Amino acid sequence: MHDTHQVEHVERGAAPAGIDGVGDARRALGGFLRARRGRVSPEQAGLPGGRRRRVHGLRREELAQLAGISVDYYVRLEQGRATQPSPEVLDALATALGLGTAERRHLATLAGAPAGPAPGTRVGPVLQRIVDGMAGLPVFVTTHRLDAVAWNHLGSELAGGLAEPGRRDRNQAAYLFLDPAARDLFPEWEDRAVEAVGQLRVAAGRYPDDAELTALVTGLSARSADFRRIWATGEVVMCAAGRKRVRHPRAGLLTLDYQTLHVPALPGETGLVMHVFTPETDSREATALARLAAGPSA
Repeated sequence: MHDTHQVEHVERGAAPAGIDGVGDARRALGGFLRARRGRVSPEQAGLPGGRRRRVHGLRREELAQLAGISVDYYVRLEQGRATQPSPEVLDALATALGLGTAERRHLATLAGAPAGPAPGTRVGPVLQRIVDGMAGLPVFVTTHRLDAVAWNHLGSELAGGLAEPGRRDRNQAAYLFLDPAARDLFPEWEDRAVEAVGQLRVAAGRYPDDAELTALVTGLSARSADFRRIWATGEVVMCAAGRKRVRHPRAGLLTLDYQTLHVPALPGETGLVMHVFTPETDSREATALARLAAGPSA
């Protein structure tokens, strides 16, 4: 079985500006609303703009007007003094902000009842055998904190060396933002960084009392200007499937489809996500993966 120990997270620190609501369930909703209204211009919302605006995006009173709620109530929402708004209010705010399906679900999560404890992250023997059995495809498994906790040979190869102790941080977000090698591995680094931040935001909303997650987010914010910049946009990402490019030192630039598979809620395996990458049939990528699977001498 592969080494699946938890990674050592970046150092804990006080949450800098732009990390609204992390570790504080009462203020998480306000932080998300504040970030998202900063992304909507008055013109996009059908309101007059003007050249002398001192704020980016919508003012509080403008969003309240669009959502059909009082300014005082909206201010209390942003300040964490009003909790659990009605579904009608949430829908009106989401519509005014132009939120998509993932963002609406995240908004509802933040406004809902207190979440339960963070899920366990132990990799059971059955899951590990499944990962090992998919030897012809790159596979790795992550937690809600983006810790890589299981992988096969190809998964390690395409993720920058997960199987090699000390080569890279096994937390995907820490690797992306703190290790220069990640920018060589991923040609579309900005897209991968946005995905990681968006997934951490979702996790922080679901598990506001997760001290390890809070430490990870605040630590990355303290050490990475790029992390702070992306977090401040209020980005929300729930990855399911798509296509990614990876630059491997021996196989070159590979374009692969991927699918994320959520592990059923079995004891010790709750909350894990399996990432499976596949090449197109008879493609150069298929040949390259077959050679990597065969080992260095192939």
